[in-house]
Order: sequence, then C-alpha cells, then structure tokens
Amino acid sequence: EDLRRGLSVIAARAEALRRFMDAYAQLARLPAPNRRKVEVGPLVRRVAGLETRVPVTAEGGQAATIDADPDQIEQLLINLVRNGAEAAAGTGSGVRLSWTLVERPTPALEIHVDDDGPGLPPSANLFVPFFTTKPGGSGIGLVLCRQIAEAHGGTLGLANRPGGGCRATLRLPR
Repeated sequence: EDLRRGLSVIAARAEALRRFMDAYAQLARLPAPNRRKVEVGPLVRRVAGLETRVPVTAEGGQAATIDADPDQIEQLLINLVRNGAEAAAGTGSGVRLSWTLVERPTPALEIHVDDDGPGLPPSANLFVPFFTTKPGGSGIGLVLCRQIAEAHGGTLGLANRPGGGCRATLRLPR
C-alpha cells in the first residue's frame, strides 16, 4: 500500500512538472506577429462560435479593420472567452463580446469580453506567470494574452464590472 501511494505521488508530481514545462515552453516561444489586415467583426464572431459550454454572443460594433496577426488575436480572444465561460458556468449566464472604435487618448480599437461570473479574485498576481486561481490551471493564459496584446502595441486590462462579473478589455492601436 505504501509503495502504491508513493508511486501515485510520483506520478502526480511528474504530471504537474510536465504541465509546467509545456506552459513555460509556450510562453518562451511566442513568435513575432505576422500582421495583415483583419476585419474585426468576422474574427470576433468566429471566436464567439467556438465556446459551447455557455451562450456566447458577439454584440457587434462598428465595421473595423486592424493590422494584426489574426491567429494570435484569435488565440488571445479564445483564452479570454474560455476564462469568461468558466466564470459564468456556475451562474447560468454567458459571455458577451463587443468592440468599439475610440479616439482618446489615441485612435484605437477596444474589444470587450464581459461575463456575469463572480468577478476577479482580489489579487495583483493575475498577470504573473504560473499564478492561477483555478484547480489544474497552468497560470499562463492571461500572461500569454498580455504578451500578444503588447506584441501588437496594445494593452490588456481586467476589471470587475459594477453589476458583477468581469470585463476584459483588449486595446489595439489603429
């Protein structure tokens, strides 16, 4: 019985180490963006259609085109929608994506991912590599999202919404 328990502990630690190494490798090898003209509406609607655990809607916005790597921006949005879906899963609600063109302080596109979950935990570590509040989480999703945003000259912010839930805001220059 002790041998079996010991082997189980070793197997669990080996699996945790494998996940850690996979996550670290993913962070270390983010390629430079392969930029081209991307229509925002179709990209956001495609991402909205990928999540099936909760309803995800693309609430629309102005027609907009940005100069970006569509694969990287899509992965960033997939991660944000996945986080929102996990947060909203226990509430019976969903996730909403929207976008808007802003002029101040500089012309930019903002893409919002809103969920009705419990909101952000009180932590300054949300963008710290390998920090996670989720059981089995790798702690690289938000870090990778921020790296992609910054590689495009943009920003990624998270905030609790006044009525509850969270808003992730991706701001990209245009």
